[in-house]
Amino acid sequence: PVEAPATGSQAVVTPAGVWQVPTAESMHALGVCLGQILRAGDVVLMDGELGAGKTTLTRGIAEGIGVRGPVTSPTFVIAREHAARGGTPGLVHVDAYRLASADEVDDLDLGPAMASSVTVVEWAGEVAAHLHREPLALALTVTDEDTRTVRWRAEGARWAADLSRVAGCAESSSQRSAPDPPA
Repeated sequence: PVEAPATGSQAVVTPAGVWQVPTAESMHALGVCLGQILRAGDVVLMDGELGAGKTTLTRGIAEGIGVRGPVTSPTFVIAREHAARGGTPGLVHVDAYRLASADEVDDLDLGPAMASSVTVVEWAGEVAAHLHREPLALALTVTDEDTRTVRWRAEGARWAADLSRVAGCAESSSQRSAPDPPA
């Protein structure tokens, strides 16, 4: 983890790391593990080139959360809400590729659904950064034909408390997790 300067009497920990994901199946499995630690109100901001695995990871997250029904990319509808099973949070799945500003994201009126759901924003860029003060940010890159690299950065105390669970999630889905060197 990277420690930021102390604010008040407590240091703020910003965990960060890298997962090497060798197959699409492994990307899905990583998503399942992440979904199992996510909770209502969490926001996951994803960026990455076309074909990097954003939607595959989101489908895994949905499975890990326990949402009902298939999860498809909301490319043309911009945002989709997926219902929860039982007492689990739902999923708000956003494709921000066609959105040009934070105002356009706000026009989607996601606030009410976000409180009771996990929100995943593909193509988040700068337009969706304002959605949450403590997001989990994921940058996916194509390493080679099959392998993807997922760089993650977790903002705020919510993630510092769950850092060991995030690392354990990666290990349990056979991913290599290594912290980034301090900046």
